[in-house]
Amino acid sequence: MTITNGLVPGATPAAQSGPEHVEEAVAYDAILLASFGGPEGQDDVIPFLRNVTRGRGIPEERLEEVAHHYRAFGGVSPINDQNRALKAALEAELARRGIDLPVLWGNRNWDPYLRDALTEANERGFTKLIAVGTSAYSSYSSCRQYREDYAMALEETGLGGVIQIDKVRQFFDHPGFVEPFFEGVAKGIEDATAAGAERSAIRVLFATHSIPTADAERSGPQGDAYQAQHLAVAEVIMAEHEGVGWDLVYQSRSGPPTQPWLEPDINDRIEELASEGITAVVIVPLGFISDHMEVKWDLDTEALETAAEHGMWAVRVPTPGVHAAFVTGLVDLVLERRDGVPTADRPALTTLGPWYDVCRPGCCENVRLGFKPALAGLVP
Repeated sequence: MTITNGLVPGATPAAQSGPEHVEEAVAYDAILLASFGGPEGQDDVIPFLRNVTRGRGIPEERLEEVAHHYRAFGGVSPINDQNRALKAALEAELARRGIDLPVLWGNRNWDPYLRDALTEANERGFTKLIAVGTSAYSSYSSCRQYREDYAMALEETGLGGVIQIDKVRQFFDHPGFVEPFFEGVAKGIEDATAAGAERSAIRVLFATHSIPTADAERSGPQGDAYQAQHLAVAEVIMAEHEGVGWDLVYQSRSGPPTQPWLEPDINDRIEELASEGITAVVIVPLGFISDHMEVKWDLDTEALETAAEHGMWAVRVPTPGVHAAFVTGLVDLVLERRDGVPTADRPALTTLGPWYDVCRPGCCENVRLGFKPALAGLVP
């Protein structure tokens, strides 16, 4: 793939010069729904995990440990059915609003792959795609790696220079993403009090995927965006619940013990809270858009078991999934770019947003892997 110095590779003309926010209308042909992917049977589990960890030197015994989580659910990750449901919901919302934009779906790590979606786009004559990644925050794994995989898919299909791909902004503080959590936290606290917990004895735990500390420090263009974005959204949600404490906690760590990752782990924090007189925990999967494996296993299985072991009332609130506000919000994000909506008119619930349309130079570097070709951002 040819990368022209000073221009955003693979972008539409409106985004090629790299403005922070693109306020020029773009006639996109289709939406590219991009997700992580997951196994759909027991025979898929280990090959899928090898895809996820390729190039990282993860030993087979560690893959088998993680495979146990999938095997407990028949080897089927819920993420693919959730993406099918989200695709259908997006298509219905687009049709309801009279918007003629087909939705193509491609995964980073399992069938259907991103390269399959690009091949379909080419066969249907689509040349300008707007990508919606199923991750709301800024970090290597939740943003830049998606952008690298867009570039890789163009390379694999030989469609560089034929298909252009932009992406919607990271939507951590978009009202459509946050509204389901407003509702879930309010109901969780209400249910905890109905179960007999005093407000001062309720703790809301905002859970997200842990990442290496080095990645967190380099997230976003100035660094530390991953934590800052989560904290900012949690603060907005909890502003409505005076007298109830909260924490940002982490889950799903997979690195070696010698490598620092973001802490505290949700299970460790629940144990601490039990000794501090907390009797009820409301677990909020703030880092996730749907109930995929890290939610079903790490929260619904392990975290709820930890709370039960310590005699604590606990509930896990819903992810956005196909909540009407979330689906509407994703379409609105696409229209921001299609219509070139002025930055001042773009909704954001925190002072951090609206986030950048075009990722800034050096954004979300992976120290171990270095910079690879990536679309939808200024190089490197």
